[in-house]
Amino acid sequence: MKFHREGYPSLLITLLFIAVLNGLVYLFLNEYLIVKVLAYAISGFLLITILQFFRSPSRNFVQKDNTIISPADGKVVVIEEVEETEYFNEKRLQVSVFMSPVNVHLNRYPIGGKLKYFKYHPGLYLVAWHPKSSTENERTTIVVEDEKGRSVLFRQIAGALARRIVFFDKEGKQDCQQTNECGFIKFGSRVDLLLPLDVKLKVNLGDNVKGGISTIAEF
Repeated sequence: MKFHREGYPSLLITLLFIAVLNGLVYLFLNEYLIVKVLAYAISGFLLITILQFFRSPSRNFVQKDNTIISPADGKVVVIEEVEETEYFNEKRLQVSVFMSPVNVHLNRYPIGGKLKYFKYHPGLYLVAWHPKSSTENERTTIVVEDEKGRSVLFRQIAGALARRIVFFDKEGKQDCQQTNECGFIKFGSRVDLLLPLDVKLKVNLGDNVKGGISTIAEF
């Protein structure tokens, strides 16, 4: 288990807050046992929360031809046919994975290939399961095309808690590798996959999936 680099600023802020909190308690309220215990409890909770949010577990990643891998840990909350209007302008199969606060928040490429399109959209912070979160929340849109010309679009979507989306690469990158790290959504939220209609779906509503491990569909 590793601590991801995206968490270092949050960890530093948390450690500074803990130091100040406990320093003030020691200087001014040291004789009040209940206050000291409360300060220790708050400190421990904050530290454990940050370490949990930004963990990056070791996994045995296997790249698979003709396979679309889940880009995120979480639960499958949407499977439906939609009209995709940003890039393809055609009907696509949407599969959405909801990332709760206890999930790993690191995102991975669902397929390998060329990074054909990337765009960041500022927006709202509706709860991630809101029907309009896919089009109105802060989000990124990423399209990867494999060597056979098959494209997958996926979106990192902010939610009520997630206020920082990070994507690591730039449009035009030629060698995106399936299961490699591609981004981070701080404090959870949702990832949408927009897939060709003729894929063979391998998940059902309510399934729990692991980023870089679980198969979402096959071409």
